[in-house]
Amino acid sequence: MSSAHSRSSVDPVARALDTAVARILDAVIGVEAVNPVILIDGQSGAGKTTLAQRVVERWPVPGRVQSVALDSLYPGWDGLEAGVEYARGAILMPHARGMIGVWHRWDWVEEARAEAHAVDPSLPLIVEGSGLLTPATARLGDVRVWLESPAPQRRRRGIARDGETYEPHWDRWALQEEAHIVRDDPTSHATLVLAVP
Repeated sequence: MSSAHSRSSVDPVARALDTAVARILDAVIGVEAVNPVILIDGQSGAGKTTLAQRVVERWPVPGRVQSVALDSLYPGWDGLEAGVEYARGAILMPHARGMIGVWHRWDWVEEARAEAHAVDPSLPLIVEGSGLLTPATARLGDVRVWLESPAPQRRRRGIARDGETYEPHWDRWALQEEAHIVRDDPTSHATLVLAVP
């Protein structure tokens, strides 16, 4: 028995993520496209980044998969909505039109856009981040995931991941996430609503 399998059999978070990956990959296969777009949304600490990494690791067909985290795009601690709009214009729309997308990483220290990255429209694409599922982005995703997780567990994971850097900004960011939920109703745009304890 592999260590990953034995871990997931006792760890409820790992088990939930394994189930989520399997459901996403089934949906990807069902799309029957060579370059599907997977959008993963959920509040901070829900497990979006880990889920995206595991989907890439277990991708069901040979070849490269592109993955972009909105954490690299948000223009600062008040930039949830602006980061999503930037991803839509620089990444998702070009991909949908068969054009190369180019995005610039947000340098959180310099508070400015940094080096450029290209997105190949011929390859599958995973984009993950808080605020991602909106009426404007949903039509650009083939598999759209909303990841649910209880607030105390999300906060614990988020702070454990980013430590003191994130803690003073948690409430400020959470208000933007809540506004997104009220404004955009992301679960209504999801093709999969998945839970992580």
